[in-house]
Amino acid sequence: MYNHSNEQCIQACLECMEACNVCYDACFNEEDLKMMADCIRMDRECADICEFAAKLMQSNSPFAKQICQLCAEICEACGNECKKHKSDHCLKCAEACFRCAEVCRKMAS
Repeated sequence: MYNHSNEQCIQACLECMEACNVCYDACFNEEDLKMMADCIRMDRECADICEFAAKLMQSNSPFAKQICQLCAEICEACGNECKKHKSDHCLKCAEACFRCAEVCRKMAS
């Protein structure tokens, strides 16, 4: 049975995944692609863990809390990387990452 108490966390994960995917794509249009390498890498990892965390919560996995804790850590790392850059897509991504990290930590506790 689907647990609706996870809805806020699922939504935060999906919004973060979307922001990371947008940032990932936009980073390839930046002039100094080499400078964006860590951002691109973090965007991929963060989008993937957010998608996975949302799936586990939707299916009431007994591992959802552990994955959400890991998701929070990866989101925090991605947000810290994105905020190093001044591009609008990076700053929006950082905001979504930090919001997701906060909600995932609450869910995992």
